[in-house]
Amino acid sequence: MRAIIIPLIIGTVCLGADFVKLERLNLNKARQGWGAPQLGRSVIGRPLRVGGEEFKSGVGTHASGVILVELNGECERFRAKVGVDDETDGKGSVRFKLVADGRRVFQTDVVCGGDKPVTVDVDLQGVERLALVVSDAGDGMAYDHADWCEAEFITGPGLIEVRDLPREEREILTPSPPGEPRINGPRLYGVRPGSPLLFKIPATGERPMEFAVRGLPEDLVVDTDTGIITGCIESDEHKTYKVELIAENRLGRDSREFSIVVGDRIALTPPMGWNSWYVHEHRVTDEVMRAAADAMVNSGLADHGFQYVSIDDCWMNAEAHSDPSRVGPLRDENGDILPNSNFPDMKAMTEYIHSKGLKAGIYTSPGSRTCAGFCGSYGHEAQDAKRFADWGFDLLKYDWCSYTRIAKDNSREELKKPYALMGRILRKQDRDILLNICQYGMGKVWEWGAEVGGNSWRTTGDLGWSFEDIPQAMFRIGFGQNGLEKWAGPGHWNDPDYLLLGYISNWRGGTAMTPLSPNEQYTHVTLWCLLSAPLFLSGDITRLDPFTLGLLTNDEVLAVNQDPLGRQARRVSKDGDLEVWAKEMEDGSRAVGLFNRGPVAEYVTVHWPDIGINGVRRVRDLWRCEDIGEFEGKFEAVLPRHGTKLIRVFDEKK
Repeated sequence: MRAIIIPLIIGTVCLGADFVKLERLNLNKARQGWGAPQLGRSVIGRPLRVGGEEFKSGVGTHASGVILVELNGECERFRAKVGVDDETDGKGSVRFKLVADGRRVFQTDVVCGGDKPVTVDVDLQGVERLALVVSDAGDGMAYDHADWCEAEFITGPGLIEVRDLPREEREILTPSPPGEPRINGPRLYGVRPGSPLLFKIPATGERPMEFAVRGLPEDLVVDTDTGIITGCIESDEHKTYKVELIAENRLGRDSREFSIVVGDRIALTPPMGWNSWYVHEHRVTDEVMRAAADAMVNSGLADHGFQYVSIDDCWMNAEAHSDPSRVGPLRDENGDILPNSNFPDMKAMTEYIHSKGLKAGIYTSPGSRTCAGFCGSYGHEAQDAKRFADWGFDLLKYDWCSYTRIAKDNSREELKKPYALMGRILRKQDRDILLNICQYGMGKVWEWGAEVGGNSWRTTGDLGWSFEDIPQAMFRIGFGQNGLEKWAGPGHWNDPDYLLLGYISNWRGGTAMTPLSPNEQYTHVTLWCLLSAPLFLSGDITRLDPFTLGLLTNDEVLAVNQDPLGRQARRVSKDGDLEVWAKEMEDGSRAVGLFNRGPVAEYVTVHWPDIGINGVRRVRDLWRCEDIGEFEGKFEAVLPRHGTKLIRVFDEKK
């Protein structure tokens, strides 16, 4: 019962105020990584004890955890002593944080088991909502028994209560494209002399649409109805052709300067496309691949620069498999690799894909068997590469797998050997075939991948190894790319694995919507674009809902990935769960990603000097495709849990 007395202010505490202990609140809506909050006890029910000191009141929790308290502007202070419970025997490491209306008002250093308790005493006057946060300090949540000891609010007459975390809505931020023509996609294309060129002009707008290319080399032609450019520049001369792409419909006309770069390098911008693995696995068929090509065009993805339709493992024969249609002789009498019965005519399949203006990708392993146990290329490398070229493939994913049993050791020389061999062989084919090195980052592949002929290389293990772990893996892998930026550039790219959006395999024989939350999906695409990573969707391309399409078809966001300068973003600041990444763009602007990896909404700030600029700058919100004003010295935004904001910062005069 509240005492009725005349208020007397001592310091900042009103003697007429209530002292409400945290353990008196209903904590059913609190969220944490393991177990449930325990009132007056540790998370496993023992007396609260931190740094040798025992406490009679408090709440025992477990990282990562959030208690979101509605204060309604009535609270004056929050006090507590916090730390890792002694029951962990010195194990565990956490970080405690208080976030008031999106502003961090308190944060500890990393607190470890055995450390003395840390005193918390925070002024909360005028605060509407307070989040009590415990993070796992970035090293996993094992033994992270986090105690809020003697935790109490000094509050006025208003009611305070624990709230649910805000629900994430699947908000589509990408505006719908106009009916007038708009040319999208990369601004340059690399091709080697004598190799066939195939490029579909990506353009949105009402159909029918008529295409033209001004200044097109005489060896090339454009289909005026589809915008597909084909041909072969036979000259050995290395030359850049500056042409003008034109698209016109009844509502208007658009044009764009475009460079056709004839020389030694291909993949001058990160390749974009679709891969079968994370949705179809061993169920992939010729029909699946043709349907994917149809969907890439019909969904509009091709109008935004997506080009590759790539088959992953399981197109070959295996000696034994649960699906009899995938069992058969591995090679014919001449030693040529044989597709299984689900692929009756590989050349006809690639011709179908090419007829859409798209490119075809294929998969194999330098070992004798692929990851799924199908026929690999060991001992038949040149024969298989020629077979892939004759079939008409444009990309090869070369997956390490069983080569582990062939390599003498894990030395860099042995890691490089199979990829250097295939790199040399592919250069001898009569068509350009991109080489995707897939060996999970072993031996710091980013340091030598380009040297052996790689156009991209996986820097990590699989993003989707476990369906339930995908959100954690996306954060771990994506934000783990910092420091690799010096090895990425036109023709050679770091690859942190595919975009796991829409319906993907649940690894139980079916598919399910990605476990990434809406905010995490925006973070996934934003970060991959800043990283100049290859953008390959590996969800069900035939079942793209409007939200997923919005993630994949924002041309201002995709332009960050496809920028001709080819820089990979780097992390420019990190403050606990808050990170800022930036990349330089060809026009001198900066693309900047603000990220909140934490569990509650917080303000994230980018300071101009951190990204090499100063003064007043125009800022554009790329997901919403709108200018948001001019800002001097810095820009800040409050971001939701696991949320992001992608901006482009221009010179104030532009």
